[in-house]
Amino acid sequence: MSKDQSEIWTKPTVSASTYGNTVASVQNIRAAMQKNCKMTSMRYLLAFCLMLLWATVAAAQTGNEPVCIQCHDADMMKPAFRKIPAEWRQSWHHQNGVSCHDCHGGDPTDAAMAMSPQRGFVGTPKYQGVPEFCGKCHVGILKNYIESGHGKALKASGSGPNCVTCHGAHDIRKANIDIINEQRCSQCHTYERAGIMKQALFATERKIRDIENALKKLSSQGMYTAEEDKTLFRTEAEFRTLFHTVDVSLVKEKTDGFDKQLDGLRKKTDSLFAELESRKSFTGLLTLLFAGAGVVVYLLAKTYR
Repeated sequence: MSKDQSEIWTKPTVSASTYGNTVASVQNIRAAMQKNCKMTSMRYLLAFCLMLLWATVAAAQTGNEPVCIQCHDADMMKPAFRKIPAEWRQSWHHQNGVSCHDCHGGDPTDAAMAMSPQRGFVGTPKYQGVPEFCGKCHVGILKNYIESGHGKALKASGSGPNCVTCHGAHDIRKANIDIINEQRCSQCHTYERAGIMKQALFATERKIRDIENALKKLSSQGMYTAEEDKTLFRTEAEFRTLFHTVDVSLVKEKTDGFDKQLDGLRKKTDSLFAELESRKSFTGLLTLLFAGAGVVVYLLAKTYR
């Protein structure tokens, strides 16, 4: 290489500080890229975990329902049968954990054996057999029904009203006196006698609703009401049993006893409300005392300064 060329093509030189800065920059870029990769990986991992959790919850919810519901929900099911799951999910039975097999038998965990007589499947009862079908659980009501005008009519003619006539089959709601109405009762007879019974039941029904709402309010504010809840449930169940005698004179006679029980329960709820107010007042007093003590401490500290 000539002298002139050597002057042009001089070997590049890099200072130590520049080299150090360059290396540091490269290391910073690499660290930033690694950090971004880690964050991206964490995001994907988190998203995957959330999807897995959602799938698990969905599967658990589906798995908790009996195979009867899963089958009746299927598109291949006849429309009349496919509506049953939706009705059941809105029912009082569903709210209290009563499922298909509790009434119809069978194996709710095995699709192949769900309708097997060997697993106790009984299917849909005949019209006259409905009271005994429901009476497996509602024993006291069955007894009163059989002795009532409704029960005797069913036994004599085979066409009298049974449980389903008034309560429905799968969309069963919590019992109340609204079930006694002209549209329903006049399907079989005039409404006059049923209307008199409804009037006799009305005052007691209102007391039950008032106490039920009071207990819910007390419970929502932290009061322990388990014993009162049990008493109300028992009283209400006995009261509902009375409906099925369809005997106006007996209903009028018995409602006085239920009213006394409910009046005693109302006194207990009133006492609980008084206790709740006392707790609130005591809490308020403590709050004021602590606030006053805080002000005094602050003033003393300020004075000493």
